[in-house]
Amino acid sequence: MPRFLRPLIRAVTYTRWLHLLMGAAISLIIAFIYPGLSDPSFADWVLIAVQPIPLVAAAALLPSMRRAEGLQARLMLFPGQHARVPGDDEDPGVSVAPSASWRDRGRTAVWLVLRLEAGAAATFCTVQLLGTMLALLGSASEPGEDPGVLLPVPAPNWTNALLAPLPVLLLLALAVVAGRLMASAARRLLGPSPKERLAALEERTEQLLERNRIAHELHDSIGHALTVAVVQAGAARAAADPEFTDRALGAIEETGRAALEDLERVLRVLREDGRPASRRPTLADAGQLLDSARASGAEVATEVTGPLDQLPGPVSREAYRMLQEALTNVLRHSGPVPVQVRLTVDDAALEIDVRNALPRAGDVTGRGGSGLRGIRERATLLGGRAVTGPRGGEWQVHVELPLG
Repeated sequence: MPRFLRPLIRAVTYTRWLHLLMGAAISLIIAFIYPGLSDPSFADWVLIAVQPIPLVAAAALLPSMRRAEGLQARLMLFPGQHARVPGDDEDPGVSVAPSASWRDRGRTAVWLVLRLEAGAAATFCTVQLLGTMLALLGSASEPGEDPGVLLPVPAPNWTNALLAPLPVLLLLALAVVAGRLMASAARRLLGPSPKERLAALEERTEQLLERNRIAHELHDSIGHALTVAVVQAGAARAAADPEFTDRALGAIEETGRAALEDLERVLRVLREDGRPASRRPTLADAGQLLDSARASGAEVATEVTGPLDQLPGPVSREAYRMLQEALTNVLRHSGPVPVQVRLTVDDAALEIDVRNALPRAGDVTGRGGSGLRGIRERATLLGGRAVTGPRGGEWQVHVELPLG
């Protein structure tokens, strides 16, 4: 089908025209009282269009009027399930919130007046063009009375029947163009206010931050558990020692259980089922994390200065994840090598320093993945900084987080 004919098979074209005709309802109701609709002249049509303007402008003062108009516009002016066109799930950009300011009320008033006048014009054109079509059909066979239309009708002739489709085609073209213009006007006049746009942007930002945090949680927890399991399984197979194998299986079981608890907690948050999620681990629980790394064969030397249990909750929870990711990277990329962990707490800041020997050139499996990037992102969100990379023949993860 030619492109210019496609709008004629889309339901949204006709719902837009219906929306226009509905805009003239108040004008027609008032017209029944004065000047009447029995034989209106062009001047009467102008009067019919002008009389309701004060009424609809006053109706715009009601905050709920903007919501009502927004809902109608979304349903009838934009593609939806009824449209059968690509992209019918796109946001039309029309607000359905009540008026929250005089600016919103003013825009709603302009929209109502525009809809009133456009509706009156659409009704007038519909009546005139359909009347002209009927007049052409009638004059094809025999002369008739004055059809009461403004468009000229040729003298009675059978060829007039061939001209009858022209007013209908003109009406269809008018419906397509006018519908698109009204949809564009709705976006401008009923679109979100700056305050609503800012609120929507803030909500979207919060959603992205929450999704990013959950992704980091899953990456750190599940990634650490899988890394420990892989290292333990490989070491047990290489050792061929039943006692060592039992210890490795025990470490795998313990780490897997902790990972399942983390996964269940995150899934509860995603489900929003109202049940309290289990407590997130803090830096005070670092002993279990270090034991898990030791069980994987790493020689972890720890130095703790200051009270870890008195850290602010958000700092302590994020610091635990940073330490977890640092140890996971050691096991993943360097294997069970000696690791030095230093945790320092004072009145101003928390410092985390994790160092390990660099692997041999042939053993390097790659660095700088999403885990280390996540450490830097977490530190930045807390107002601190994180440095990762080789230093003095060792690989270092150094984090500084302010406490004030």
